Amino acid sequence: MARPLIMVSVYLVYIMGTLAARAAGAPFDMARFLSGGLLLTLVVVAIHYANEYADYETDALTWRTPYSGGSGVLPGGRVPRSLALRAAQISLATGMIAALAATILGQLSLLALVLLSIGAAGGWMYSLPPLRLAWHGWGEADNALLGGMVLPLYGYVVQGGRLEPRIALAFLPFTLLAFNNLLATTWADRDADRIVGKYTLATRRTTRQLRRLYALVATGCFALVLFGLGNRLPMAVQSTWLTLPLVFWGWRTYTRIDSPHPSVWAMVVAQLVQIAGWWLAGNG
Repeated sequence: MARPLIMVSVYLVYIMGTLAARAAGAPFDMARFLSGGLLLTLVVVAIHYANEYADYETDALTWRTPYSGGSGVLPGGRVPRSLALRAAQISLATGMIAALAATILGQLSLLALVLLSIGAAGGWMYSLPPLRLAWHGWGEADNALLGGMVLPLYGYVVQGGRLEPRIALAFLPFTLLAFNNLLATTWADRDADRIVGKYTLATRRTTRQLRRLYALVATGCFALVLFGLGNRLPMAVQSTWLTLPLVFWGWRTYTRIDSPHPSVWAMVVAQLVQIAGWWLAGNG
């Protein structure tokens, strides 16, 4: 139920944060990297299972891609739906108890625990009560902030990086690209979501409004990179320019095709080039 491609994407963003900490002067600690990654895995798997449980009805109606439509395990009847929720609860409890123990023992900083907790709460309430953000038009923003901002900051802080506004700003362009990726993936599920009453932006806004939103967010991303908010963005973020053709492709095809692939590839390439940029910055 935890789709491999999405898990790989999570780890890439975690690595991005790790390399940003190294570029900022924090020494790389393999033990912290692995333990932080293990805790992250438990939380992310729990969120995936919770989302599979909540999206059972819409996943049964939509067509699947590697990035949208769920894993197909529950609608296919391979495991009971209730098992997904129990597995999510166990994985989340295990991850958070282990994270708390690691913090008490001094293996995980308090700030890293806070960021992991924010990710766990925001990810859980993305699809489940009390907020069910994805069902009320807030899921795209929630997911983008968690995956584009909170996750790399977690990787950064796990390595002992000093959290500064400049670092959070450095991850903002990627967060905006992640938002557009989510616009595209939810577009693919719009018909099924509308039938079951899941009101994503794709079901609440017109095609023209969605395309304008996509263009506005993409423009904001590259405006940040260009002007750097007073040159406060690290040079590593300049690598985002390499994604410009893919972002344009994503905008051109958004709402015109059901496949989210162009926008997904724009985000994936952004991950890879920023990882390379932070690595070069740490070895400069």
